[in-house]
Amino acid sequence: MRALIITAGSRGDVAPFTGLGRRLQEAGHEVAVAAHPGFAALIGGCGLGFRAVPGDPQGLIRDWARAGSREEVQALTRAYADGLADGVAQAVEGGVDVLLTAFGPASLAQVAGEALGIPVIGTYLVPSVPTGEFALPSARVAVGAGPEGRLAAGREVVRRAEGVFSGAVTRLRAHFGLSAEEPSALSGVRPVFHGFSPSVLPRPADWPSWVDASGYWWPARPDGWQPPADLVDFLQAGPPPVFIGFGSMAVGEGERLGELVAGAVQRAGVRAVVQAGWAGLDGFGADVLAVGDVPHDWLFPRTAAVVHHAGAGTTAAALRAGVPAVPVPVMADQPFWAARLCELGVAPRSLPFADLTAETLAAAITDSLAEPSHRRRATELARAIAAEDGAAALLAHLGPGLAG
Repeated sequence: MRALIITAGSRGDVAPFTGLGRRLQEAGHEVAVAAHPGFAALIGGCGLGFRAVPGDPQGLIRDWARAGSREEVQALTRAYADGLADGVAQAVEGGVDVLLTAFGPASLAQVAGEALGIPVIGTYLVPSVPTGEFALPSARVAVGAGPEGRLAAGREVVRRAEGVFSGAVTRLRAHFGLSAEEPSALSGVRPVFHGFSPSVLPRPADWPSWVDASGYWWPARPDGWQPPADLVDFLQAGPPPVFIGFGSMAVGEGERLGELVAGAVQRAGVRAVVQAGWAGLDGFGADVLAVGDVPHDWLFPRTAAVVHHAGAGTTAAALRAGVPAVPVPVMADQPFWAARLCELGVAPRSLPFADLTAETLAAAITDSLAEPSHRRRATELARAIAAEDGAAALLAHLGPGLAG
């Protein structure tokens, strides 16, 4: 079976699908991933087919920060969505039997599936189906709201997502010659498999039977990857360091963050491995090593704690490693996962990025290492996660592939 995975966004929105794609390949399916051009090497290096979808998420985040008005932000977002629509149209021309889609481009995948007469399966990295048990990420819900309020707020999240892509959906329907009177809604994507652990966030009882929380899809390592020699030497030269990284967040704030991180590390009296990320962090002392992209499944188990932006993928990797966390959320689903880490007992507190200082970061690092319960709880969760097979339910739904 020819499977096409459609995703969009930053590295954290792409990397988990390399692992899912590998599992599909092993089951005998032919797999390609449609993503932004910047991820061609990542996807190809994992042995998967690649189909380019226009868009520069790093540039979009930078332009959002520079925008002078809400209208300008909306215009930038519409242009990005239109590019995704064009990319989806081109990606499916290569031939496909089933579409797997991330939440962001799901309404576009639904249009393509309707046009081609093929199934569309939701493969979402964050909870994206409304529930009364908790407020979905990015939900606008009043403090103390009950199940009905949380459910209503979740439905509004879905409506907003559909609104962002409404113009792009119309554009894509026209491309395929479909009626404009019947726009494809996110509610039409089913079944939906969520790629997070039920040990971290249990499946809500009020979700429909066609919605599952199946477990994490771990990013695949590029073929032939080896750790940099300077990183190996640094790890061997002293006690386990703290990892600090903000992923795709804080574009252009490298100098300010570099000084802040250097000050926090010095105050906390720890060694640190700092991932430059899209912020371009630099300017550190002897007890700090700056690195580029390093597979988290290799690095995190070798650290004492992980300071991160609480994106879904990095959150998962830190939990898998069984180490304490210090979440520094910036936007989107990150406050949701940051709060969840605190509720689970693996983090002392959440530090919103906008309020971050060297003093608060140093104190949180110290507390994450000093309180044994954080590591104990992280170890328990890592053990539970290791027993799960996040891809099994999806593989069972698809059935045997080409080798079956």
